[in-house]
Amino acid sequence: MDVLEKQLICPICLEIFTKPVVILPCQHNLCRKCANDVFQASNPYLPTRGGTVTSGGRFRCPSCRHEVVLDRHGVYGLQRNLLVENIIDMYKQESTSSKPAPESNAEQPMCEVHEDEKINIYCVTCGVPTCSMCKVFGNHKDCEVAPLKSVYQSQKTELTDGIAMMVGNNDRIQGIISQLEETCRTIEENGRRQKSQVCEKFDHLYAILEDRKREMTLKVTAEQEEKLDYIRGLKRKYGDHLETRTKIVESGIQTMEEPEMAVFLQNAKPLLQKIGEASDVSHLEKVERGYENMDHYTVSFKRESLALRSVDFIRDDEDEDEEDGELGADEEGGAEQAVAAAAGAGVQSHQSGPLPFPPQPQNTHKPSTSS
Repeated sequence: MDVLEKQLICPICLEIFTKPVVILPCQHNLCRKCANDVFQASNPYLPTRGGTVTSGGRFRCPSCRHEVVLDRHGVYGLQRNLLVENIIDMYKQESTSSKPAPESNAEQPMCEVHEDEKINIYCVTCGVPTCSMCKVFGNHKDCEVAPLKSVYQSQKTELTDGIAMMVGNNDRIQGIISQLEETCRTIEENGRRQKSQVCEKFDHLYAILEDRKREMTLKVTAEQEEKLDYIRGLKRKYGDHLETRTKIVESGIQTMEEPEMAVFLQNAKPLLQKIGEASDVSHLEKVERGYENMDHYTVSFKRESLALRSVDFIRDDEDEDEEDGELGADEEGGAEQAVAAAAGAGVQSHQSGPLPFPPQPQNTHKPSTSS
C-alpha cells in the first residue's frame, strides 16, 4: 500500500491526488487545482475569471519539465484521468477499512509539557502547535490560538502557492539560462568570424609587402646585371688588348735576338709601329669612380613602421557599405600606398644621385683617353 500511495502523490501539493485529476501530454498527473496554480504562476499576465485562467497558454510539467501548451479552455481543456481517480477511490476505501483506529491515534503527536495531552491547537502568537492544557495553564495562556485544522489548511495552501510560484520562477530562470547559453554561442561565433576577418586583412597586407619586395628586388637585380654585363664586356676588351701587347712583346724579344742586322732592321720598323699602336689605349674605356656603388637603393621604413604599429580596430560607427568601400580603399589602398612609399620615399630619400641604372657605355662611362 505504501508503494501505491507514493504513486498517487501529487508533485505540487505532496498529497494524494484530489479529484478531478488531469493527465498531461507527457503522461504525468496533477490535481486540476494544482495544475491551475502552476499555470497561473507561469502566466501571471493572462486574463482570469474567478481565479481560473480562461485563455490558452503554456507551463512546464513539474515532474519532467516538458512544456504543456493549453488551448483557450486552459487547464479545463486537459483530459481527466478517470483511471487514477478510480484507483484513488479504491485506495481510500481500502485504507479506511484496513487501518485500525488506535494506530491512527498513535500517530498524532503528544505535548512535550503535558505528555498525556494531544497537540490539538495552534498558537498563532508563538507560531507553534500546542495542547489545550498549555493554553489554559501553561506558557500559551495569554497567546492567541486557532484550531489546528484551520491553520493546517491555511499553511498548506500557502506552501502550495509558494511551491507553484517557485515552479513558475524556475521556468523563467530556465528561460534566462537558455538565453545566456545562446548568447555565449553567438559571442563565440562572432569572435571566430571577426578573427577570421582580421587574419584575412593581415594576409592581404603581407601579399602587398611581398609584391613590393619583389618589385624593388627586381629593380636592384636589373641594375646589378646591367653593371656586371658592362664591366665584363670592358674586362674582355682589356684582356684582348693585353693579349695583343703580350704577343708584340714576344715578337720584340725574338727580334732582339736576331743576329743579322739586315733582317733585324726589316723586322724592327713594323714592330715599332705595332708597339706605338699598342701603347695607345685611348680607345679603351675607364670605369667611373663609384660606379660599383649601389647605395642609392638604400631603404628606410621608419614612417611605414610607425603606420603599421598604429594599425587598430575602427572606433567610429560606420555602415557596412562604408566599411567595404572606404575601408577597402583606405586599408588596402592606404596600406599599399604606405608600402609603396617604402619603395618610393624610403628608397629615393637615400639615393646619392639620379642614376637608377648604369649609364650606357658609349656615353657616360667612356673614359678619357690616355697614352
